[in-house]
Amino acid sequence: MSMFQIFNVSGSAVSAQSQRLNAVASNLANADTVAGPDGTAYKARQVVFQTQLMGAGNDTTNAGVKVSTITEDQTPGRRVHNPAHPQADAEGYVTYSNVNPVEEMVNMISASRSYQNNIEVMSTAKSLLLKTLQMGQS
Repeated sequence: MSMFQIFNVSGSAVSAQSQRLNAVASNLANADTVAGPDGTAYKARQVVFQTQLMGAGNDTTNAGVKVSTITEDQTPGRRVHNPAHPQADAEGYVTYSNVNPVEEMVNMISASRSYQNNIEVMSTAKSLLLKTLQMGQS
């Protein structure tokens, strides 16, 4: 693997983790939302990754990552009995989003650490390339 290909691989991972962090932020922002006028509440979104070959031609030794899809969690939302709420249904229940804030915080920490690790990989590769150039000057 070329030193320059490290930037491609880590860059693809940084981009994918950035999209994951955006999905987590959206989920956390809508964790306590109730069903809208159409009767459906916000559904948690999950990012699905896929391997992306980075090599040219038949070179399959380098693989990065890309976001293949962003799916919506189809589990039913949390229902709370509150007949006084303006969004309550005929039975007096209010349907909230199906976002689990604890699970989303874990996803956020995981995505953030993955992002930071890939930035560190790129920084180390840059330092090694600079050292190699300095060795060639002497």
